[in-house]
Amino acid sequence: MTDVLTEEELKSHLIRYPEWHRESVGGVACVRRIWIFDNFIDAFRFAGRVAELAEKYNHHPQLTVSWGELAVAWWSHDAGGVTQADLEMVALCDHLST
Repeated sequence: MTDVLTEEELKSHLIRYPEWHRESVGGVACVRRIWIFDNFIDAFRFAGRVAELAEKYNHHPQLTVSWGELAVAWWSHDAGGVTQADLEMVALCDHLST
């Protein structure tokens, strides 16, 4: 199992990713970002691209799609918080949106 990052480590890493924020899901720390789109289908298409990444790396986020918006939250379920693997997925997601 991979170690959960400390709050200090997480804060230090997130400086490079200002669109991402530390939040919690069910009391477990996660990192979350919201993308804004012009319509539902564009949000859904981008969610599909994130899903393809998740399958490729066998690491799966929480995706929430609504009209013109996609929220992505990463955390490692088995570790019970945010790990280095989650931050790697953050970087890959940001790369998708450039």
